[in-house]
Amino acid sequence: MNIYFEVIRKYAVFKGTASRKEYWLFILINIGIGFLLGTIEGMMNLFPEVEESVLSAIYTLFIMLPSIALLVRRLHDTNRSGWWALIITIPFVNLILLVFLLQGSKVEGNKYLLENSQYFNDKLE
Repeated sequence: MNIYFEVIRKYAVFKGTASRKEYWLFILINIGIGFLLGTIEGMMNLFPEVEESVLSAIYTLFIMLPSIALLVRRLHDTNRSGWWALIITIPFVNLILLVFLLQGSKVEGNKYLLENSQYFNDKLE
């Protein structure tokens, strides 16, 4: 859960890197929270006239910017520019982005690693 709050603390930080573990745990926790909000809304019958979950939609708006920032930092961890995130808008080609996100970290020659960061020092050990 600390990873989740760490991403929220870096709300709009697009510099630096994010590990594969950090990225996928954040995604998994977001799916769980969205499911939980939708379930609570359905059980309490909060917005019966709306088909989609209003609480989940509000949460999605709140979490959108940190998710984009985390995606960019994850791409930096694989030594790619954050502009690669735009590939998500192209159908079928966006699977390339999934491959990038599943790749391990690249330390050697990575221009996005901050040399004084603890993350950088952990990667070298």
